[in-house]
Amino acid sequence: MSEPLLTLEIEKLVAGGLGLARDESGVVLVRGALPGERVTARVRAGKGVRQGTVVEVLRRSPDRVDAPELPTADLAHARYEAQLAYKKAFVEEALSRIAKVRRPVNDTVPSPQAWAYRNTAQYLVTPQGLAYRERRGSDPLVVDKDPLVMPQIQAVVDRLDPKLLDPATEVAFRASGLTGEVVAALIGPGETRQYLRASDHLMDAGVVGVSLAQPAGRRFSAGVRLIAGESEIREQFGQVQVSVSATGFAQVNPQAAGLAYLRAAQLAGEGDHAVDLYGGSGAIGRHLAPAFRKVTVLDSAPEALSRGRQDVAVSGEHNVVYRSGDAARFSELGTDVIVVDPPRAGLDEEAREQIHASTADRLVYVSCDPATWARDVGDLLRRGWKLGEVTPHDFYPQTSHVEIVSVLNR
Repeated sequence: MSEPLLTLEIEKLVAGGLGLARDESGVVLVRGALPGERVTARVRAGKGVRQGTVVEVLRRSPDRVDAPELPTADLAHARYEAQLAYKKAFVEEALSRIAKVRRPVNDTVPSPQAWAYRNTAQYLVTPQGLAYRERRGSDPLVVDKDPLVMPQIQAVVDRLDPKLLDPATEVAFRASGLTGEVVAALIGPGETRQYLRASDHLMDAGVVGVSLAQPAGRRFSAGVRLIAGESEIREQFGQVQVSVSATGFAQVNPQAAGLAYLRAAQLAGEGDHAVDLYGGSGAIGRHLAPAFRKVTVLDSAPEALSRGRQDVAVSGEHNVVYRSGDAARFSELGTDVIVVDPPRAGLDEEAREQIHASTADRLVYVSCDPATWARDVGDLLRRGWKLGEVTPHDFYPQTSHVEIVSVLNR
C-alpha cells in the first residue's frame, strides 16, 4: 500500500527539526517543513505519531532557503538566523514540557562558521565513491563535495580514489583548524598488512597519519592500531590546546565548543576544588584550572584520560588530576563546583544522587540533548536546587542539534 499524500499546515518545529501539523486523525511530524508553511507531505502510517516528508511546498516560509541534499543537514533549508531561533525554542519547550518550568532562555550563541565547520567526518567506502550512510533505509548517498566539513578534509577527499582504499569498508578523518593537519582511520576487518596500500594512498593524499580500526557495534570499541605517521594532532578549544585523533571523541566544532567552554568556566566561578564529570580529556576541566586550587577530571574512557594526561604534561597545568571512574560513583570530598557534560542519555539517577549528596553548591550542566537535560534539571529543582542562566549554543549549524550551557545553585 502506497503512503498517502496529505496537505498540511505547519504550526511549529519540534525536536529533531520536524514540522508539527494536525489533521482530523491527530498530529503529523513532517521532515523538511518550516513553521507557517503549507505543504504536501507523504505520510507513513505506523505505531505512535505519524511521520512524513515534504513532497511540495505550497506556501513558502520567508525563512526557507535552498539546501544541499545531505542526510545530516536536517535544518539547512532554513536561513541561519532562523535556525538559531528554532534551537532556542527547542530548549524552552523542553524546559516547559519536561522540567515543568516556564521561563525564557538566552538567545542561541551562533557558531563562528555556519558551514565548513566540522573537523571530523566518517564515510562509507563504495565503488562509486565515499558516501554518507543514508538514513531511513535508503541507499548510501555518494559525497562529491561536503559543505559541512573543514576544507582540509575536503582537500584530502578530492585527491582520493576509493578503489585504492580496499579492503576498508569505511574511512574516518579528523582535521585541525590550528595546524591544518588531517589524520585518518581506515575501518575494516583483517590485519594491518592488508591496508598498507590504502594507508600509502591516504598519506599521498595529504594526511599525516593513518590508523586501522576493526568494525564493531560500538564505534571504535574493537581497538585501534597505528599504521603510519601520527595518531594524534593538536587542536585549539577556547583557551586550551588538546590532542585529537580520528577515532577518539572530541567536539566536531572547536570554535563553537570553545565559546561554550569559556562560558562554562565563567559560570563555575572560583574556589578550592572543581570536579569535571564525564570530563574526557579535560577540555572543560582545564578551563577551570586558573580559578581553582585543584581540578579533578573523571571519565571512564582510557584513551581520553591518556590524551588528557599527555596534554597537561605539555602545558604544565599541575593542578589538573585525571581519574578513571563512573560519574554515578564519584565520591570526591570538599568539592565546591561540579561540571558535567554527559552523553546524550544525560545523568542517570545514581549520578544525580551523587551530585546532590556532594558538598558542591554549584553545578554547571553542559548538555547535547534538551530532553534529558530538562529531565535532570526538573529532578534537581525538586531536590531544592535553583536554576540560573540557560544558554543554547550552536555546535552543529544546518542541523537540529543544540547544546546547552546552564548553571544550578543551592
